[in-house]
Amino acid sequence: MVFGDSLSANYGIPTEAGWVALLTQRLQSKFANYQIINASISGETTLGGRNRIEQALENHHPEIVILELGANDGLRGASIKSIYENLEAIIKKCQQNNVLVLLAGMQLPPNYGITYTQKFQAIFPRLAENYQIKLIPFLLAGFGEKHDFFQADGIHPSEVAQEKIADNVWEVLQTMVKKEQVGHSSQMLNRAAL
Repeated sequence: MVFGDSLSANYGIPTEAGWVALLTQRLQSKFANYQIINASISGETTLGGRNRIEQALENHHPEIVILELGANDGLRGASIKSIYENLEAIIKKCQQNNVLVLLAGMQLPPNYGITYTQKFQAIFPRLAENYQIKLIPFLLAGFGEKHDFFQADGIHPSEVAQEKIADNVWEVLQTMVKKEQVGHSSQMLNRAAL
C-alpha cells in the first residue's frame, strides 16, 4: 500500500503514467501475486496520515506500506518535532499490525534555510534507524536540475520523471518483496510438514 501525498497521487498527470502504476507493472511481472493499493491523497500531511492510517490498514490489510509523507509539512514550515512524531505514530501503528514499512526520504528546496532543511532531511534516516525499517534515501533522487522532470509549478514531478521515481522505490522494495516471498515459502513448507 502506498500511503502518501500528491507525489504519489498522480497530481497533474494521468493515473496510468504515475510511478505507482509503473511500479505495479514491474512488481507483477516479477511477483505476480502482489498488487499495489494507492491510498495517497494530494495535499496530505503527516497529521492527516496519522489520523487515517488505522482505517487504511483495516480496509486494505497490506503486508508492506510505502510511507511517503512529510513534504507538505516541510513546505508549510511545520515543526520538526511534530513531523517526526506523526511519522513515528504511523510507523508504530503499522508495526503493531505486523506490516513492514518502507519510508520515502524527502528533501526541501534550499530557500527554506539550511538549518530547517537539514533537520527536515534528517527526520527520515533517524526514523529508519530507530524503528529498523527500510529507507529510500530520497524519493526524487537523480532529478538534479532537469526542468523537464517537474511540472510548471516547479514542485510536482512531471510524467517524464515517474519512471525515475519508480526506479528509486523499486531499488529498495524488491529486497523486501524477496524476503516476504521467502517467508511465505517457508511458512508453506512448515504447514506441509505438519
